[in-house]
Amino acid sequence: MSERKPCPSDLSDARWALIEPTLTAWRNARLERRPTGQPAKVELRDVFNAILYINRTGIPWKYLPHDFPSHGTVYAYYAAWRDEGVFAQLNYDLTGLARVKEGRTPEPTASVIDTQSVKTSTNVPLTSQGTDAAKKIVGRKRGILTDTIGLIPAVTVAGAGLSENAMGIRLLNQAKATYPTLAKSWVDTGFKNTVIEHGAHLGTDVEVVNRNPEKRGFHVVKRRWVIERSIGWIMMRRRLARDYETLTTSS
Repeated sequence: MSERKPCPSDLSDARWALIEPTLTAWRNARLERRPTGQPAKVELRDVFNAILYINRTGIPWKYLPHDFPSHGTVYAYYAAWRDEGVFAQLNYDLTGLARVKEGRTPEPTASVIDTQSVKTSTNVPLTSQGTDAAKKIVGRKRGILTDTIGLIPAVTVAGAGLSENAMGIRLLNQAKATYPTLAKSWVDTGFKNTVIEHGAHLGTDVEVVNRNPEKRGFHVVKRRWVIERSIGWIMMRRRLARDYETLTTSS
């Protein structure tokens, strides 16, 4: 890492050690394909820290402080890692490590599904937006699938007008392809029989969890509290409090 004053969002040495082998292997494979064979001049750790800085603070790419690599360079790495599945692979690897640390198997067998509609910025194409009539939000809808400790093995983003059922089907397909062990999933009452039947087709028992009608106001709902907490974690990252991304794949 370059000599600069560290930011609160920077990776610790221990966290960097977990992801450095994957990023270094990716870079070496890219260098072998470069005509000049010249090594890159930017430090991978600085690039990753810059991405975390943007995610945590919510700033536009062009406002990245000058003591990080240039915003164009950082975005180029970000786009490559996004499109080549590096971020996804890191997520799967780290999820497995975190689960083992909690005394669980690396691959989850149970999950929770929910969606969140968020407003978008002015640069987001209208074709990728929609209207969530129930929540009166024009923007995009995020669907996430968490394991039972709140980690996110599957995510999808679409226009806010897409139904809960459609989002649920996408998430089950994505999660089941990565984790064939997935046998159980809990959802709220916004999901209907379509998701339950699709889950059964995939070999996953989908259960709708209802609120307790005898309790008024806020109360903890079985299993669903886990994913609500994960959504809260997401909203602590200012870049995700509103959807600023032109591409849903970036979101």
